[in-house]
Amino acid sequence: MDQLGNDDQVSMTIENHEMLFSSDSEVESPSPRTNYHFRSLKSNEVMKLEEGDQDHDLIKAGFLSGMGQLGNEIEVVAVHKNSCSTILGQARSESFRIYSEAMRKKCSGDANIKYAWFGSSKDEICNIISHGFSTIMEPNYGDCFGNGVHLYPANIDGVFSAVEDENGLRHMLLCRVILGNTEVIEASSKQFQPTCQDFDSGVDNYLAPKTYIIWPSNMNSHILPNFLVSFKGPLSLGTSLKIKIPLKPTPRIKFSNLLRVLSNFLHPSRMVLITKKYEDFQKNKISKMIFVQKLRQIAGDTSLLKSCHDIVSKH
Repeated sequence: MDQLGNDDQVSMTIENHEMLFSSDSEVESPSPRTNYHFRSLKSNEVMKLEEGDQDHDLIKAGFLSGMGQLGNEIEVVAVHKNSCSTILGQARSESFRIYSEAMRKKCSGDANIKYAWFGSSKDEICNIISHGFSTIMEPNYGDCFGNGVHLYPANIDGVFSAVEDENGLRHMLLCRVILGNTEVIEASSKQFQPTCQDFDSGVDNYLAPKTYIIWPSNMNSHILPNFLVSFKGPLSLGTSLKIKIPLKPTPRIKFSNLLRVLSNFLHPSRMVLITKKYEDFQKNKISKMIFVQKLRQIAGDTSLLKSCHDIVSKH
């Protein structure tokens, strides 16, 4: 059995350990009702994974674990895998590989490829698997961060977008996503493309993102659906989530504290440049967005993340 590489590690939630995937298999549907339902999916280039298959069991366990306490009320009915077996499917898979390599070169070796969840209606998901993303729709729940495809690192954050079908099932895609260099997008933003060539995608929060935003121009080259999870949830799915899953406060870090910690990681010459830009920002010579862009260019995301984690861990 072929094993996937390090880029194929999946975080079901921000805190949970990562999981590896491999192998393929097929099996008959468990009941006549779901049999009819999954025939339509099978014709759309997916194959059903059976209980006991490594991929099936890992995906199912991770999906339920990512739902927290709500996982006790959810039944995973089926897990399908995108076979990419047709000519178009193979072309999309190869396109994703090529863009991944191009992003690695652009970002000095790290394309920032993640797994993320996407929920929608059964028909929309079938169309995506067969033809790719064709329309941009606002999320069914929560904030809208620009005009792009919204995906979620943790399945629980995207479950509201999974629309119940005629059989009482909801569906979520687990996709590989090329993020590259990310920028923070404000809620209710009308942005539909990167602010400049330095950025490739958006996030709602730089330190602990709960939403990834892939712009329309990249939605069929930077997103590759891999697995489809079909599940039944409680009737009051939204209410249960609100009650049982406490929201974590978003860490807020002062620029002055960030620069102080950054000095432990960066060469003094870089700190001189950053300090000059910070002074320009304080004097309103440049906007906050421009200052953040320059800060990332000079410091680099790795040093910024280390500094942010150091600050948060001490509080």
